[in-house]
Amino acid sequence: MSEQNQELQPVFAIQKLYVKDISLESPNSPQAFLEQAEPEFNIQFRNQARSFDNGFYEVSLTVTAQATVEERTIFLVEVTQNGLFNIENVAAEEMDPLLGIGCPSILFPYLREAVSDLTTRAGFPPLMLQPINFEAIYLQQRQQAEEQAANAQTTH
Repeated sequence: MSEQNQELQPVFAIQKLYVKDISLESPNSPQAFLEQAEPEFNIQFRNQARSFDNGFYEVSLTVTAQATVEERTIFLVEVTQNGLFNIENVAAEEMDPLLGIGCPSILFPYLREAVSDLTTRAGFPPLMLQPINFEAIYLQQRQQAEEQAANAQTTH
């Protein structure tokens, strides 16, 4: 293979996986351990990506999970799992799906483990996050962005 062909080969490599931010609050302990009612859970995810020089991208996946009983917080967990990826020679139209679907899919199992470990260390049963379809979320976000752009054009 010539050097020119090698330069054009797509590169996707995980450089580092790491927790960037982690917090746990259990403001009503030890009374929270005596609760008989099943807690309600509010779980939200956020995904971000930013580029650096030389084909490096930092992708972060953040979860905020709150368990409450009758408006009393049992626990609040927030974890941001990051990855540093080397991505080169990938077509521009493929970068968004790679950063919005591929990278978060790699990060999710590590995020899930951190949340489960944190809730266990806090004295609660492990909170097992359900699998996420990042492709469906990505497509929904793109559709919403396109609709907002179309609405912005029609109002001008």
